[in-house]
Order: sequence, then C-alpha cells, then structure tokens
Amino acid sequence: MRHFIAIAALCLAAAVAPAAAQTGAPPLKLGLIVDMSGPYADITGKGSVAAAQMAAEDFGGKALGRQIEVIGADHQNKADIAGATAREWFDSQGVEAIMDVAASATALAANEIAKARGKIIIFSGPGALRLTNEACGPYSVHWAYDTYALAHGTGLATVKQGYDTWFFLTADYAFGHDLEKDTATVVKAEGGKVVGQVRHPMNTADFSSYLLQAQASKAKVVGLANAGADMINTIKQAAEFGIPESGQRLAGLLVFVSDVHSLGLKVAQGMLLTDAFYWDMNDETRAFAQRFSKRVGQMPGMAHAGVYSSTLHYLKAVAQAGTTDAAAVMKAMKAAPVNDVFAKNGRIRDDGRMVHDMYLFEVKKPAESKGAWDYYKQLATIPADQAFLPLDQSKCPLVKH
Repeated sequence: MRHFIAIAALCLAAAVAPAAAQTGAPPLKLGLIVDMSGPYADITGKGSVAAAQMAAEDFGGKALGRQIEVIGADHQNKADIAGATAREWFDSQGVEAIMDVAASATALAANEIAKARGKIIIFSGPGALRLTNEACGPYSVHWAYDTYALAHGTGLATVKQGYDTWFFLTADYAFGHDLEKDTATVVKAEGGKVVGQVRHPMNTADFSSYLLQAQASKAKVVGLANAGADMINTIKQAAEFGIPESGQRLAGLLVFVSDVHSLGLKVAQGMLLTDAFYWDMNDETRAFAQRFSKRVGQMPGMAHAGVYSSTLHYLKAVAQAGTTDAAAVMKAMKAAPVNDVFAKNGRIRDDGRMVHDMYLFEVKKPAESKGAWDYYKQLATIPADQAFLPLDQSKCPLVKH
C-alpha cells in the first residue's frame, strides 16, 4: 500500500508540477493530500493543487535557491491512506510541508504523522474544530474555516430569524460530529431546541430514510451537517420530498460556491451560508478567480483560496527564516500578518488557528443573478475576533491560560 501511494502521488506530481531544476539543490517539495475522485473533489481536488501551484509561481518558482515542486495525492477519503501518504512523503520523498489534507478524519490522521515528524501541516479543506483544540500541534495551522465559525455564522443567523427548532442530518465522521455539536450549542444558547438528529455514512446515495425522519420531527430547520456531494444530494432529494415547500427550512452549514453551481439557483435560492471567500467580492478576488478558472474550469471556493494564501505565506516565511526548519518557519509565519486575496490582517494564533473575517451570504434568486457563478449577496461581515473560538476557550495544550 505504501509503495502504491508513493507511485500514485509521484505520477500526479508529474502532471501538475514542473520538474525540479537540474541543479545540485533538491526541489522544495510541498504536498497536498486531497479528494481527487470522491464527494469533495470539486471543493478540494485538482483545484487545491492548482491553487498551490499558482502560489509557487507567484512567489517566483524558487525558494532558497531550490525549485518549488507541488505534488498531490488522492486519499480516497480513507484516514489510513492519508496517514500513510504523509509518512511516505516525510520519510522518503523529501516533502518539506503539507499544504492541505481535505476532510477532517483524514486530516486528523495526517496531523498525527506531521506532529511525530516535526513537520509543518496546514489545513484549508477540513473543518473539525479539534484540529486547533485537542489535536493541535506546534507546526499545525488551520487556515480557511472551522465548525465553530460555520455554527456562529449560519446557525446563529438562522435562529435569529425565528427558526428555533432544529433536526440535524449529519455526516458520520469527525467533521459532521463537530459541526452538529457546535451548531447545537449555538441554537441552545439562543433559546432554541434540538429535537433530534440522524447520522449517515459518507458518500451516501439515498437520503430518503433520513429525510423522512427529518420531516417527521416537525422541526423548523433541518440542519445539514455534511458537505460536498452528500450535501448536494441531500438538498436535491429534500426538494423531491417537498420539504422546503412544506415550511421546513434547510440550513446548509457548509456550502461552497461549486455546490450552489451544482444545485442551481432554483433549488439553492434563499439559502444562508457562511464563507471565508467569494470570488466576486472585489477586483482582486475577481482577477484571482479568472486565473484559477482558466486552469481548473470553475470558480475557486474558500478551500482553494485558502490553499493559495497559506502556500504563499509559507514560502514568504521560508525566505524570511532562510531555512525550511519547521520551528524557524512557523515562528516567521506567526510573526507576519496575512494580507492577500484570501485575508486581510489575518494572523496565526498560538493554537494554530489563522483568524480572519468571515462572511454571511444569501444565495440569490435566479432573477437576481447576472450570469454563471453570480450566486451570492453579502449580508454581513463577521469580524475575526467574533468568527472563531476565543483563545481563552481553547483546549489546545499549547495555549497558556
């Protein structure tokens, strides 16, 4: 299995990254362990690898005299494959840092390997809060979003609109569990009530039995604590069951712009969502999105933009530190603010959380959209100090209380 993973990763690298310059210095390898073929392929996958490559190119293609090489691997949404890939890369392939591991269970597995090897690992695809809580590490950074931010954005806004009874339909793994827990905490704190929940395996095709339970609960809100193809299929099948027409509101707790594109505005219109990035916010985001779209064939979501941002920030820190030593590079990363297309005045805290503004959006009605990918209208900016778990509440053992 280890041999197969190494070969698969290197074959993919040959397709997406330029070969290292034929000099005496070895390439500076950066890796991404993502979902290339499963339910999260559109929100991570080849787009995340392309985003890292764009950052390497924008940095100049070299760092410390070494050609930057971006490689990627498909973890097939299996934690053991993610862990084995990280181990192989660090031990045998000379990978200096991992720029993302998509999905939370796989990210947690790779995170343990990075901690054991003393290597930098950064996350934009997964959402589990525990990555900067119980599972935090000295060289781990959670970049784009997490379940706390989603719950305190979409969950709080939905409850404040009067939708105060909830039923959760939850993906049965780390991310889904954390998102349900964090959102339920918000609902209850605002005086709402959770009337039930049901959990489904990842990559489920038929949600009918789960949706029937949600209907029977009579909850005002069906909270979807899932993502990617699972979330898309849930919403499509809920429409077939007539759930929105019956008065129950669907709350997609993690929605990417590619999900809305797949659903179409007729189905997704009116949905509230929390996001860290939208391609059409300003001239800078639009220029980045057009470059990305020419490579990938879709507009970037927050995981893609997060990978671009984190890779660029890492490379700047390597140059500042004059080394790829994890401790020196992380010190430089934490000392410098993050100012790029993804975030303004972002900063990395002691627990590894990169804090930045988040945004509350509503999906446009078909008549409001001016064309393809024109899907969101911004309702609010959630300031960085409100978007993420306060540091004094962190369970990260690196944080001194």
